[in-house]
Amino acid sequence: MTQHTNPDRPESPGPSHEAATFAAAGAAPAAWSAPGARRATGKDPWARFGWLMAVIWLVFLVYPVIALVHSEAAPAWVVVGWIALFVFVVLYITGFIHGMRGGGGLGRPPSRRQWTTFAALIGCALISVPAEGGSALSFLPFIMSFASYGLTRVWHWITTIGAVVVTVACVFLIPGGFTYLSVLAIVVLLGVVNTVSTWLIIRSAEAERLGLELATSEGREAVARDVHDLIGHSLTVVGLKAQLVRRLMDSDPERAKVELADIERLTAEAIAGVRSTVAGARATTLVEQLASSQDSFRAADIEVRVDGEPGALSPAQALTASWILREATTNTLRHSRARTVLVRLAPGRMIVEDDGVGISGSEGNGIHGMRERAAAAGAGFVIGPADASGGSGTRVEVTW
Repeated sequence: MTQHTNPDRPESPGPSHEAATFAAAGAAPAAWSAPGARRATGKDPWARFGWLMAVIWLVFLVYPVIALVHSEAAPAWVVVGWIALFVFVVLYITGFIHGMRGGGGLGRPPSRRQWTTFAALIGCALISVPAEGGSALSFLPFIMSFASYGLTRVWHWITTIGAVVVTVACVFLIPGGFTYLSVLAIVVLLGVVNTVSTWLIIRSAEAERLGLELATSEGREAVARDVHDLIGHSLTVVGLKAQLVRRLMDSDPERAKVELADIERLTAEAIAGVRSTVAGARATTLVEQLASSQDSFRAADIEVRVDGEPGALSPAQALTASWILREATTNTLRHSRARTVLVRLAPGRMIVEDDGVGISGSEGNGIHGMRERAAAAGAGFVIGPADASGGSGTRVEVTW
């Protein structure tokens, strides 16, 4: 929440001294327009007690009170002045609360109530002039700030320029107007402060919105990557098993039934995985993924050898390794035409190596996803030709 600094207050009342005080009076409404200040939740102290800030700043309306007490105007005008002052206070406090609760302003369309309150504040100030004289200028900072933080940018400028013009007219056109010269200086200063402050608040709100959009986009990419890794792997294995079942239907019906049961299990796991991924609650352990990869390779008649234990990696490393192993398994089954696969696990390292045809062409989504996962975990990722078989095959290495 944004607050303006209160200028030095005068030690004695008077036309020139009151300017220094009511400049601060107009600064308070800045707070209720700050992003986040308008959420009127029961547990938000600002939403519940922020209206007290409006009450505190209203102490600077003591100068119109003094002017009314010593006014030499007709009694009828004095009564009108008191009524206008009371209505102004009520409107200001209620407008303050309404602004905190989403009344508009600072880039958001003001509600009809905001416009009505603004017009009523100006009306109260105008009908106070006959009884208060120059002390009615004490209302200007409140009106300026209400327009700056509760209305549109255009009306900020209209009100600020209008307040300066009115004060200039009082200084140079009415008798003894030079006693209000300091009022002019404070009104100009408040206009500058409101201009800079509202610009910063609007920019901050825009940055917050862009940050939210970026976070949402990144979240969607993460979910898409998770679903790709999970579904791509599962469908590849299901496809291989379906081919195997078709070959075994006549020659080995019993084994075909076993493979069909595996297909049913893999399908159920994939569906459950997608659901939990969308909910953001899925986590696959390295032990589970290693067993799944071994089963998938065997179903494709690929010999698999594991060197090392999953416990060699920390829990955080194992989580990233399980995802990369899943994608490496999928790529090997789809593209490698390999006969053997080696999975090597060591402290801070995982290597997946096959003796297939190797990498050709540009990197696909799978490899891109593995790079992203490794980078997010602070790990190094290298993919290239395997060390064995004279450089044929593919080697995926992740190191921390």
